[in-house]
Amino acid sequence: MDFQELIAFFGRHQMLSLIFAGLTGGIILNEIAGLLRGFKVLRPAEVTALVNRENALVVDLRPIADFDKGHIPGSKNVQMSQFDPENKKLAAAKSLPVVLVCKTGQSAGDAAKRLKKAGFEHVHVLDGGIGGWQQADLPLAKGRG
Repeated sequence: MDFQELIAFFGRHQMLSLIFAGLTGGIILNEIAGLLRGFKVLRPAEVTALVNRENALVVDLRPIADFDKGHIPGSKNVQMSQFDPENKKLAAAKSLPVVLVCKTGQSAGDAAKRLKKAGFEHVHVLDGGIGGWQQADLPLAKGRG
């Protein structure tokens, strides 16, 4: 297929062309937004590697009752209502990678922005939250510790 045939195709299929252009634009904007947000969204396997290789601190932002029912082994619970970048559990980890976990990944994004503003350099969010962790069939610890 040469360039002339491609132009002819777009001319014959204007609706498909508009959909293609819209989807392409949306993907580009999403990638740019991801670069500008200041933190990285990690898949569960990437979180596991980061914890094992770089001693990352995993912070679970869910309510304590949800944390007790099941959390990522080794994670610390700091409830979103008490989340403060200067919290003693967090301030000591300013030089370490920090992975934030919530139920779906939304609240963790807000907390990640606050950590970046407070000077944390290596801030990450678990993609899909604890639900994403469970979908990856990774283990959960129960109780407080």
